[in-house]
Amino acid sequence: MPLTRLGWGTLVGSVVLYAAGFVLGYPEPVVLATGGLLAVAAALAWTAPSPKLEVRREVTPLKVPRGDAAVAVLNVVNLGRRGLSGLRAQDRIGDSEHTIDLPRLPKGAARTVSYPLPTDVRGDIPVGPLLLVRADPFGLTRRVREYGAPATLLVRPRTVPLAVVPSGKAHHLEGPVSDNAPSGTVTFHTLREYVVGDDLRHVHWRSSARTGTLMVRQLIDASLPTTTVVLDTRGLTEPAVDAAASAAVAAAQAGFPIRVLTGDGPLPDRKMDAETVLDRLALVRPGTAGVAEAMRLARGGGSLVLVTADPAEAARATGVRRRFDRVICVYVGPGQVSAPGVKIVPMASLDALPFLWGSR
Repeated sequence: MPLTRLGWGTLVGSVVLYAAGFVLGYPEPVVLATGGLLAVAAALAWTAPSPKLEVRREVTPLKVPRGDAAVAVLNVVNLGRRGLSGLRAQDRIGDSEHTIDLPRLPKGAARTVSYPLPTDVRGDIPVGPLLLVRADPFGLTRRVREYGAPATLLVRPRTVPLAVVPSGKAHHLEGPVSDNAPSGTVTFHTLREYVVGDDLRHVHWRSSARTGTLMVRQLIDASLPTTTVVLDTRGLTEPAVDAAASAAVAAAQAGFPIRVLTGDGPLPDRKMDAETVLDRLALVRPGTAGVAEAMRLARGGGSLVLVTADPAEAARATGVRRRFDRVICVYVGPGQVSAPGVKIVPMASLDALPFLWGSR
């Protein structure tokens, strides 16, 4: 029986009033009890029919930079033979619940309602389950039905466009290579299937004859410098994550191989592109380990970008200066720091980072 607490209270109170009026011989309690019982009966009749509805909720977009707009769009269509009133949608968003009172739905009518989703906090935000509640006007009864599947909104770090960190050295042609490197004419890397637009001069005819599939040689530039981004997660702030994401995305979009490290170790993917970097950094949480060990164990070469709010960690970057072609420290803490041989970029705000990044 879909009675609410108010409905149960009305039912029990009506029964007690009816019994008291009958035993004591007073008609007034009996009249009140009869009215209460009629109200409960009418409420049950109101919500008894199971509505025929088509309900769809979409989250758009599923991935969004922190602070940008994201909405849930709810579409409800009445497929029944009569109009429906008293519909209410309840959608759980993270730890909170969003309630939408739907207008009356005539037969065959459709309603579309959109509501904003919170994007001020980075991370994955579960959306759902979506519940559709039909209640009577007095709130005595209600029926609840779950529709659709839950969704997840991923709030990523904000990024600003940065220039690729220059590297003063080139790696040896037989040095480490990366699948993220753009196609080149230097070193054979692997064989892969032909796709439209490939240079026919790179077709490997012997492998093509053996496999029955046209295969081409993938040549890459093994001298591309790697950008290593080290993020200090102690006392983690959103601007720090945004700065690390901006530096990594700039290198990835330029086609350079990248590594992203925290005090707890590297981010889990070996092959990192711009989209993967943003997805992984969206889920980074505050840690307790410093990044001195991460910098010490990081493979040298290319450029190192350290993002920290700790002056001591910024000073320690001097110790790894000789292992990298260039070392930059984006300092997001108070005061000023100094580290010989390290370019210090004091970041007061993310919007100011591109101007400080390119300065000498």
